[in-house]
Amino acid sequence: QVRLVESGGGLVQAGGSLRLSCAASGNIFGFNYMGWYRQGRGQERDMVADITSIGNTNYADSVKGRFTISRDNAKNTVYLQMDSLKPEDTAVYYCTIRLWGINYWGQGTQVTVSS
Repeated sequence: QVRLVESGGGLVQAGGSLRLSCAASGNIFGFNYMGWYRQGRGQERDMVADITSIGNTNYADSVKGRFTISRDNAKNTVYLQMDSLKPEDTAVYYCTIRLWGINYWGQGTQVTVSS
């Protein structure tokens, strides 16, 4: 069983910052990929940022230069530092890990950016 617990969402004004965390636990030996996705109301779930176990990162164009993904392998935790937030960043943010070709998802955390 794989469990992902997210935290750190909330309400922030445009230009502000938030830091999301996601801790993975359970039968997760051998996983490599960790990432953050988001889903706005009425929209599809899209990749925001991802990171491998050796620190290779990938970002959506819309967040490059504003968001930073990192991970602590000893804690099986992935973080998303979000700066210069915009109203269009409002969404439910989901963390994910990939284990043996299967993506596991957290329950999601709401991020709301007011203008």
